[in-house]
Amino acid sequence: MRIIAGEFRSRRLKTVSGRLVRPTSDRLRETLFNVLGAGVDGAVFVDAYAGTGAVGIEALSRGAVQAVFLEESSAALRVLRDNVSALGVQGRARILEGAAVPALRRLAQEGLEPAVVFLDPPYQEGREYQTALEAASAFSGALIVAEHDRRDRPEGRGLECTRVLEQGDSSLSFYRATIPRPCE
Repeated sequence: MRIIAGEFRSRRLKTVSGRLVRPTSDRLRETLFNVLGAGVDGAVFVDAYAGTGAVGIEALSRGAVQAVFLEESSAALRVLRDNVSALGVQGRARILEGAAVPALRRLAQEGLEPAVVFLDPPYQEGREYQTALEAASAFSGALIVAEHDRRDRPEGRGLECTRVLEQGDSSLSFYRATIPRPCE
């Protein structure tokens, strides 16, 4: 796995061995950041279910002022911390250990104002998508992006699905907090 563009372009990241973490593919990350474009530069980016941190680190590489990583797995946290340290971005990275949904709620209560919230729970955790989307909807100005199996369409109350991009077996759904409307 490598960083695609920006300050750390072509730098390799450590990965978690086994099936514990399903990393976002380089190709899907490239698609995501092509859509986000300059909206990442100078922004706060939340990478929930961060795994190795590849998505949040890509945001930092492309100019995000801060990436907040939410991860529960101790093995993934070790690799995430190693990746952040190897790139020397500890001052721009905040790593929260524990379940993503309570962490999202806590960040909203703290008044964090992210530009982008990226959600990538395990594909088989359908209910987790709904609760994570609903927790992320508290960030009223944020673009919320969920990576999911292309056969599923996660929905969350208080969110409008504005775009869906499919690539291979995965999809990216883009949401804004507003009157709910199903993905089309």
